[in-house]
Amino acid sequence: MTALILRRNILARIYPLFSSSSGNACFVGSPDSGILIDCGASCRKIITALERCHISAEAVKAIFITHDHSDHINGLRVFTKARPMPVYASKATLRYLENSDMLSPGCEADEVGETGVEACGFFVRAYRTPHDAMESVFYKIVMPDGKTVCVCTDLGTVTPKIDSELLGSDAVLLESNYDEDMLRLGPYPPALKKRIAGDLGHLSNPDSAKEVRRLVEHGTRRIILGHLSQHNNAPEVAESTHVRALGGFRRNADYILKIAPVETDGWGMSF
Repeated sequence: MTALILRRNILARIYPLFSSSSGNACFVGSPDSGILIDCGASCRKIITALERCHISAEAVKAIFITHDHSDHINGLRVFTKARPMPVYASKATLRYLENSDMLSPGCEADEVGETGVEACGFFVRAYRTPHDAMESVFYKIVMPDGKTVCVCTDLGTVTPKIDSELLGSDAVLLESNYDEDMLRLGPYPPALKKRIAGDLGHLSNPDSAKEVRRLVEHGTRRIILGHLSQHNNAPEVAESTHVRALGGFRRNADYILKIAPVETDGWGMSF
């Protein structure tokens, strides 16, 4: 058992496969075994992205869905039909998936909440996020050695509960969706701009940076910025906002900061 855990520690990584309003999927685990957080790209694209990271589709042992928006579930039915496996989500999201025929026939569907579930050696808890979806959640994943990684996107604000559950994590993928000036001056209609910037919308660069500073102050050393808008943000803008907010900490010494690409170029972050 010790040897198995050690091997997992060496290989465990978080791989942001897709990260944008066009599609979201993230793999957490090793090339042998792991879980998929969201399935928002086509089955073929997800398999290709996994292979680009030197991970086979057979390594995916379970899928955890954060919420019901299409950019998080588009590939779910075909993927679970090709490779039957358990699908986990909040109660309301599961009901939506079942009623909308988003799960392949016979697919095992299980509820996950704050009490958590075990999947392929990981312990996964779900916590509510303020977002205009059925019952949006983020996931906190505890590895066999006790290390913790969180995947937290699609939230209009960081609540005290979210903050308390993120603090102390070894690695966090956190939303940094929009730059405030780019959104304000951009082409979106006023109603959509209001939705994005609202408390049930998405997280801005400054709000994300504020939370990231708290994370680093409390010991988190690995940060991935995710779900960047392709219209209202830019990687260099999000990056510079966070680096400024982390003044006094040394990048690549006190913390590692990376930007999740729209589609993976093959990297994963160890933790």
